[in-house]
Amino acid sequence: MKPIFLQDISLVIANKILFANFNAQIFANSRIAIIGSNGCGKTLLLKIIAGQTDNFEGRIKNIEGLEYGYVPQLISDYPNLSGAQKFNKALSFALSNNPSLLLLDEPTNCLDAKNRHSLMQMINNFKGAVIFVSHDSALLQNCANEFWHIENNQIKTFTGEFNDWQTKISQERESLQEEVSSTKKQKVSAHKSLMTAQARAKTSKMHGKNLAQKGRWIKAVADAKKNTASLTSGKKLQEVSDKMQNLSQKLENLRPPEIIKPKFILPAAKINPSQTILSIREGNVFYGSKQILNNINLTFTPTQKLAIIGDNASGKTTLFKAIIEHPDIKKTGDWNAPDPCDIGYLDQHYGILDQNKTVFETILDLDVFENSADIRDFLNDFLFRTNADINKKVEVLSGGQRALLALAKICAKSPKLLLLDEITNNIDMLTAQHLISVLKDYPQGFIIISHDENFLSKVEITDRFYIKPM
Repeated sequence: MKPIFLQDISLVIANKILFANFNAQIFANSRIAIIGSNGCGKTLLLKIIAGQTDNFEGRIKNIEGLEYGYVPQLISDYPNLSGAQKFNKALSFALSNNPSLLLLDEPTNCLDAKNRHSLMQMINNFKGAVIFVSHDSALLQNCANEFWHIENNQIKTFTGEFNDWQTKISQERESLQEEVSSTKKQKVSAHKSLMTAQARAKTSKMHGKNLAQKGRWIKAVADAKKNTASLTSGKKLQEVSDKMQNLSQKLENLRPPEIIKPKFILPAAKINPSQTILSIREGNVFYGSKQILNNINLTFTPTQKLAIIGDNASGKTTLFKAIIEHPDIKKTGDWNAPDPCDIGYLDQHYGILDQNKTVFETILDLDVFENSADIRDFLNDFLFRTNADINKKVEVLSGGQRALLALAKICAKSPKLLLLDEITNNIDMLTAQHLISVLKDYPQGFIIISHDENFLSKVEITDRFYIKPM
């Protein structure tokens, strides 16, 4: 594989610059991770390299005729398969032509520990270049040696390990904040000097006028002093003014990264804490004619934080679909659950979102807010802050933005039962941290599917229900 050259790559969406004039090289043994917050343009950059979009400026050299494999973030094919099965199918197809370049978007979504380990082995042993988008710290640490970090409408590159990059970024931001603080103090000092110089110049001018009334000789001496003082103060004023301008420009150039944190909360319905919310006795679940689960016995109360545990394709998501009475699922046994409209269900593919609706319309259709201003305030807490953000259609949102919008749709109401399927998929690290605090403070329980043991520990799971494949 010849080196691939990215030359002056720029991307503008809805009059917003995501990044500009990016130059980089991709070599045959490259292991590149594209990182950054939700909505910054990571997936779009991967699509540019994969030839999935021509909506960009710049040039990619030596990409013509290159055999490459691309696995998108949200896989719409294979509707009857689990998330992990969909990914493995798509990955097998991407590898089928022995590509020289492999492009993966959030590849560890939905994968259990065994499959994650296999994926990392495959990436490390791949005979070619690999570029992937991920928020998975383990994948970033074990499989990447170069990072393209999208932040502040630009892309910065770093060669080394992920831990080294984190240390470097932390040091750079700390140094930048110190420089910003020092520059602001200098600007305040310069402003005071400017005010003092202007006051002296004004006093000198008034003094000259008073002396002028005492005679020509006195006036001549005063004029001479006034001219000297005027020249001196004028020079000092110009010096201070120039310093102020330079400091203002320096502050503009420093531009610390805008770190925007989500602020959403998760409201709970008023339910007796001793009440049984969900009970399943001798439950059997079928997908079409195929039985997926058998003899499920489960009781859930509002005080529990319950994790559904099992390997990929064991039937965890199918259990959730049975609870919400999905039309493709058949079940037998004794099932007692809230009405589906009282269940807040976040599925891993965000099926509760209408692709043709805008962000604003998605919340408007819920008919729970009195006016547009309330909707905007609500969406702001989920990081949809500008007119461009709230007027985007769901179909153009990043995976992380879809996750946040799906969660917003749930939070707009107070569900009696909360079902969360792989909620950490696609969301950036800052949003994940906020989500942990939200779930820890949630006054009721929830049922969650996740392969992220660290996340489950942090949200203080109280109970686990294990599912074994049939």
